Amino acid sequence: MRWSRERSRELFARSSVARLATVDGEGQPHLVPVVFAAYGDTIAIPVDHKPKTTYRLRRLSNIEGNPRVSLLVDEYDGDWDHLWWIRADGEALVQHSGPAWERARDRLVERYPRYRDEPPSEAIILVDVHRWSGWSAGEDPF
Repeated sequence: MRWSRERSRELFARSSVARLATVDGEGQPHLVPVVFAAYGDTIAIPVDHKPKTTYRLRRLSNIEGNPRVSLLVDEYDGDWDHLWWIRADGEALVQHSGPAWERARDRLVERYPRYRDEPPSEAIILVDVHRWSGWSAGEDPF
């Protein structure tokens, strides 16, 4: 079953984690799990305080070189009638401040209780989604 743009957007926003796909300058894909807040056709992805090897993350440099990204949320189940996925394709921009950054930070704080004590203060990736698509093997799982 294919889902409409509206239904795909709504169900994507309910998921708690997505996979962000970027591509480097040599065409090598890079895929990482991310938390996010989705509102309208915008997806906000924080660069937060969790331990990292570096804050110069590959996803950030990939976006600077090629802003086209895809995000995927999905569900696997041993009962294949419950399989589904939703993909958001768009263009990303890395923000460090400003009204769009503040709006995104507020949405992330609202969504994830852990951010209430220590809100994101670094970069936030803002994705302008151009295409929403979704599929399920059976009936609407939600």
